[in-house]
Amino acid sequence: MTLLLRLGQEGAHASGAASGPFTINPGLIIWTLIVFGILLVLLWRLAFPAIVRSVEERERRIQKQLDEAEKANSEAQRLLDEHKKQIAAARTEAQDILGKAKTVAQKERETLLAKAREEYDALLARARQDIDSEKEKAILALRREAVDLSIAAASRVIEANLDTDANRRLVTDFLESLGKAEKKK
Repeated sequence: MTLLLRLGQEGAHASGAASGPFTINPGLIIWTLIVFGILLVLLWRLAFPAIVRSVEERERRIQKQLDEAEKANSEAQRLLDEHKKQIAAARTEAQDILGKAKTVAQKERETLLAKAREEYDALLARARQDIDSEKEKAILALRREAVDLSIAAASRVIEANLDTDANRRLVTDFLESLGKAEKKK
């Protein structure tokens, strides 16, 4: 190539024209176009197919990555939607469980209250029975004591010792008749 340039310069010197950066040299223009054309053909045949292949390969890789990214994004969106549905289902289930637990707790509370009332009523009834029983025992004890005191007082008044069984029966009958009269009132 340098040979061609020298030839072009020698031709310009031989013609006697002035050389400079702004001078037009037709021989140089022709040789420049020939060299450019040869270089363009060589690049077109050798370099451009390799460049085009690498650009196309890069374009395919980028497209593949974009497709994979889009697929991953759609998969992530699907998983997110599925996760949201699962969370909503879990919340609904938790609400159901809480509702059931409240219902069971309320029923258990009512059962315990009913049982406590029954125990209270039973205890109260037993206490009343015990009180009535003790009252009867106390009344009987008082009657016996009253009979004994009456007999002792009567025997001192009469100063005669009467048969205790007969006296006891007489006083007991009298006290029972008094008890019946009180109950009628």
